[in-house]
Amino acid sequence: MNQVKPYSSAGSKKSQVEDMFDNIAPRYDLLNHVLSLKIDVLWRRLLVHMMAAGRPQRVLDVATGTGDLAIAIHRGTGAQVTGLDLSQQMLNVGTEKIKNAGLSTGIRMLKGDAENLPFQDDTFDAVSVAFGVRNFENLEIGLREMRRVVKPGGSVFILEFSQVEGILRPLYQFYFKNILPRIGRLVSRDNRAYTYLPDSVNAFPYGDAMKKILLAQGYSKVDYKKLSLGIATIYKATK
Repeated sequence: MNQVKPYSSAGSKKSQVEDMFDNIAPRYDLLNHVLSLKIDVLWRRLLVHMMAAGRPQRVLDVATGTGDLAIAIHRGTGAQVTGLDLSQQMLNVGTEKIKNAGLSTGIRMLKGDAENLPFQDDTFDAVSVAFGVRNFENLEIGLREMRRVVKPGGSVFILEFSQVEGILRPLYQFYFKNILPRIGRLVSRDNRAYTYLPDSVNAFPYGDAMKKILLAQGYSKVDYKKLSLGIATIYKATK
């Protein structure tokens, strides 16, 4: 798998990802909803519905960003949620959002590294990550870390962009590679962040390829569901 970095081929992907999200944090939520026409809200809702079937009490949301999925999980399952992210600026936005929603007792936000999780083995009933695994510097290490901290029989739920297949693929690729980055640059004022998005998606494994990688990291069972003609996919990987 080719490693795509936000700003430069030189240097650490991890530090570049942190800088990128610190830069775009104030406008991240607006951009997300505009660029996806709020379909991302429905995708998160489906992930929460899948997770709720296991009645989790403690959930870790990796690469939590501004906390949208953490909030949805807490509201949809009643679980205590820990949101973890590399970017302090994203966490600051999320913490304020959680406070304003009156959810501070149910969700805590923590700065940390997905590839070196600060938790003991078998700590959480479920782990989630939305649009974050693409940004791991070492995908396999991050997947193993999430498996380590989830309890035996628990699952890791991954929501990630994939690729549209079939007759609509050329149209979607044109939007994704030409229109989306221009809107992103205009609103975020970061010249590279929304060029990195389609570049990283196109280089990232999806479907059966991602399932194979998850199984190789020790998960006992992996199922996945394509969303919106394949724009995104939810993977459920069980320990």
